[in-house]
Amino acid sequence: MRLDESTVLRLVAREDGPALSAAYRRNRRHLAPWEPLRSTRFFEAGGQTDAIADSLFAHRSGSVLPLVLVQGEEIVGRITLSNILRGAFESAEMGYWLDARLEGRGVMTRAVGEAMGIAGGELGLHRVQAGTLLHNVGSQTVLERNGFERIGIARRYLRIAGEWQDHVLFQRLLEHAPNAPLTPPEGPQPPPSRLV
Repeated sequence: MRLDESTVLRLVAREDGPALSAAYRRNRRHLAPWEPLRSTRFFEAGGQTDAIADSLFAHRSGSVLPLVLVQGEEIVGRITLSNILRGAFESAEMGYWLDARLEGRGVMTRAVGEAMGIAGGELGLHRVQAGTLLHNVGSQTVLERNGFERIGIARRYLRIAGEWQDHVLFQRLLEHAPNAPLTPPEGPQPPPSRLV
């Protein structure tokens, strides 16, 4: 699905390994403060191809929705709905990142809005949770613009940049909230079903 005139949000494909590894290498320094420590293989095309195969296997089982943001031939970001649990929970966790060159332009705000449309629509989820480092104001803004509410602080929640770090936790209840960002993208949008 098209987010703007140059950016598309779609399901990751196995052949995305080289482009995804290039994106991670290009953004290695930019992402380092926000992500777990990564092995050398993580930044190689083969490592990403293997990781994509695992993600697509999990997607087929219904536990993950692995999306990429693409401009031309370049991958410029990711959104992943993971730990999708059914039954009494009907929830998922969301993580995302965006190429440093595109920050501050509303691209991720629109992408998260589309992902929430899929989560509440096609996936039929009740709730999506996300966490950010305490000082990641940009990510918190993306979530708040998409109707997420702060639900608390999780102490030493994830090991990020080699250290156990506190996170602000957010949730969005999907049944009673609009399935689009508070500042929707302009122009007609294709239905989310083209993704999955």
